[in-house]
Amino acid sequence: MYSKIKIAGHPVHPMLVAFPIAFYTAAFAAYLAYNGNQDPFWFKLALVANGAGVTTALLSAVPGFIDWVNIPGEVPAKRTGFIHLMVHVLALTLFIVCFLMEVNKWDDAQPVLGAAIALTATGVVFTLIGGFLGWTLVQKHHVGIDELKEQPRPASGKPSYGPTI
Repeated sequence: MYSKIKIAGHPVHPMLVAFPIAFYTAAFAAYLAYNGNQDPFWFKLALVANGAGVTTALLSAVPGFIDWVNIPGEVPAKRTGFIHLMVHVLALTLFIVCFLMEVNKWDDAQPVLGAAIALTATGVVFTLIGGFLGWTLVQKHHVGIDELKEQPRPASGKPSYGPTI
């Protein structure tokens, strides 16, 4: 199934998703580090990584959403894509809430974390689940994969959009 947003023939959404994953993970790890040693450097690093994760997640969501809208409604990939989308919206929401709860503590000498660790840990878990579903979209349903002319097609002549097992 062809991706609608490409650069030099490569789908953009898979290129961008590594950034929020890395920033979300860094935010969680830095909040843990701050909780362990109370060095404000780790708090500030966590907050910056959290904000960068939210920003890059929003940027990567745009081509992902456009690709999802263009999946035909009658194929299993559409449902998997919707679940993938919703799980990532949940993760994004958790990271936004965390950022908004913590951002006003930037100048505090010893910021109190509150729910930052729980929110980012849960957000990372949702991100992992969403990542697995994204892998499923590519590996099983062939979203973002250009089918070759040599590949068998159903009698309708349309691309198969993944196995029909």
